[in-house]
Amino acid sequence: MKTDIQSRTAPDMAAFRSGVERAKIATCFVHQGGTDLYAYAKNGKSEQALHRLNSITKSLLALLIGIALERGELDSLDAPVAAWLPGVPEDKRAITLRHLITMTDGLDWPEWGDWDGQPTPMYDSPNWVAFVLGRLVKAPPGAAMAYNSGCSQLLSAVLQRATGLTAEAYAARHLFAPLGIEDWLWLSDTQGIVIGGFGLSLRGRDLFKLGLLMLRRGLWEGRQLVPAAWIDRITAPLHHTYDHVGSYGYHWWIYTGGTSEPASPRTYFAMGYGGQYLFVVPERELVVSFTSHLYHKTFMPLHLFAETFLPGVPHSSTPR
Repeated sequence: MKTDIQSRTAPDMAAFRSGVERAKIATCFVHQGGTDLYAYAKNGKSEQALHRLNSITKSLLALLIGIALERGELDSLDAPVAAWLPGVPEDKRAITLRHLITMTDGLDWPEWGDWDGQPTPMYDSPNWVAFVLGRLVKAPPGAAMAYNSGCSQLLSAVLQRATGLTAEAYAARHLFAPLGIEDWLWLSDTQGIVIGGFGLSLRGRDLFKLGLLMLRRGLWEGRQLVPAAWIDRITAPLHHTYDHVGSYGYHWWIYTGGTSEPASPRTYFAMGYGGQYLFVVPERELVVSFTSHLYHKTFMPLHLFAETFLPGVPHSSTPR
C-alpha cells in the first residue's frame, strides 16, 4: 500500500527518465519516501567520474561553517571578518561572517552582470582574498544580496584560520569520512586557500549522499554530523534578488518558481553552473541530484525537476 506522501506526489518517472536521457545528463539520483526511485549514469565513465560541482561547493562550505560553530572553532556569525583575516581595509571592517554567508557584503561584484556569471577577475588575480577585500564598497553590509563567489573565498580563508585546517581537510574529517566519501578533488587558490565558491568535484552518488544528509537534518547512521537547527537555518529564505533562480538563505537557494515567494511544498537546493543541482523537498521526503555538462543550458535540470516533482507549481520561464 502506498503511503499518503507517495500517493499524493507520485511522479511520472517514465517521462522523467526520458527527459534525463534526452538532456544528456551525466548522473541523476532520486529518493522519495525512504526509497531510492532512480539511479542513472550516462555510462560507466560518468558513474565513476569526479564531476565538477561548481557553485554547489558554496552549499557544502555552509555545512562546514555550521560544524565549526557547533564545535566552538568559530564564535559567532556576527564576528567581523577582520577578526580572522589580516589586512582588512577600514571600509570593510563592518563586514561579518553573516554578511559573507548571505552574500550581503555590499561590495561591487558584478558576477551575475558584467562578468557573465563567472568571477574571472578574481581567479586571474595573484591573491584572491586581497582581490575581494580590494573591491569598492557599493552598499552598506546587510542591505541587499548580490551573488558573490568572493564571499565564499573569504569564508574558506576564515575557516582555515579558525580551525588550522583547509576546508578540504576539514570536510574530509567531519563530513566525507563519516559519509563514506572516499574520492574527491578540491582545488585551491595560489595562496593555498581551498576555493570556497566552485572548486569541488565529487562522484554523482556522493553528491546524492549530501542530499540525504540534508533531508535527515544532518543525521547520518545515528550520528549528528551537522546540527539540525543549522540545516533549518541555512535553508530558510532571507533575500530575494533573482526571480529566475529563487530566494537565498545561507549559501543555499530556496525555490520560488519564478516568483518572489517560496513555493509550496518548501523546496531548497544547491546549484552549480553547467547543470549541477541538489534538490530537497522535506515535506515529500524527496531528494533529487544532477551532475551535468550543460554549460549552454544550465537551467534545464531545474525545469525537469520542477515539471516532474512539483506538478502544478509555477516555474521560471528562464531559457532552458
